[in-house]
Amino acid sequence: MADLTERHRDGCPEYDRILTALGVPRPAAASAISDLPWLPVRLFKEHELRSVPAEEVFRVLTSSGTTGAAVSRIHLDRESAAAQTRQLSRTLRAVLGSRRMPMLLVDSAATVRGRTSFSARGAGVLGMANFGRDHVYVLDEDDRPDPAAVAEFLRRHGDAPFLVFGFTFMVWRYLYEIARDHRFDLSNGVLVHSGGWKRLADRAVDNAEFRRRFAEDTGLRRIHNYYGMVEQIGTVFLEGPSGGSLYCPDFADVVVREPGTWREQPVGRPGVIEVVSTLPRSYPGHVLLTEDVGVVHGVDDGDWPGKRFSVTGRLPRAEARGCGDTFSGPRNTGPAGGRR
Repeated sequence: MADLTERHRDGCPEYDRILTALGVPRPAAASAISDLPWLPVRLFKEHELRSVPAEEVFRVLTSSGTTGAAVSRIHLDRESAAAQTRQLSRTLRAVLGSRRMPMLLVDSAATVRGRTSFSARGAGVLGMANFGRDHVYVLDEDDRPDPAAVAEFLRRHGDAPFLVFGFTFMVWRYLYEIARDHRFDLSNGVLVHSGGWKRLADRAVDNAEFRRRFAEDTGLRRIHNYYGMVEQIGTVFLEGPSGGSLYCPDFADVVVREPGTWREQPVGRPGVIEVVSTLPRSYPGHVLLTEDVGVVHGVDDGDWPGKRFSVTGRLPRAEARGCGDTFSGPRNTGPAGGRR
């Protein structure tokens, strides 16, 4: 991580000026992960920060955000894009295995068709689609639910393991509610979801209730939430089988910091989440202070080895950033429009 910091200082003059202004020496003196210099994630909304020449940029990703809000722009070269896909695969193998399963995508094919620049939602769908086969989208081209497509998918694939991916609010509204109302059997599914709980909080649905209702009403019990962001695309902190805790992959870490002093908080004490990853090489996003609040629960004492933590909310005045939380519903409104 210290070597990566120097690489970004060499490749990104703006990043070097920031660290120089903060008095960070070269090379940076770091005896622990928590000693590494961090950037506030909001900087990527306000500045173009990349560590490779513009002609080497392969893809530009943008973050989710509320209408009119500034978005992060993340510049990837081919090397970084390949490494992020490879490490995401390694992380998800813990719950998906090595064989690709038939896949339900709780989104619309229009989200990813014919684009070279992707939103966080589109990047998430496109990235996760690589881990499935025989893809079927739950929403039609106008972002309206398509129960017939789901029923046909389950007729062909429902008797064996299959993969489901979507952003949390959309999974609830456009898969759970359809499956409940149509009595679909999802018991062989493996659900991977992410994207924020704000809009579900308005419906009194938290993580525990989400898992309980899916299990009772659809039979789906293998559910894994994950925490991630476009500013560290490819790095995901996956929920363990029993729920309630997120885990760090072996190429990433989290540090929880006390607001104001920015000292590392001990286990059990909440603070602001810092995310650390070896993957960002084309832009200086390897050590980022987020606008999320969380707490580390323990190390090597849960479902999987390593650090386990949870995200408990957002800092005051921080904008909503969940991909599903920014979904606006069907593109056209008419008699066939989206359900409640």
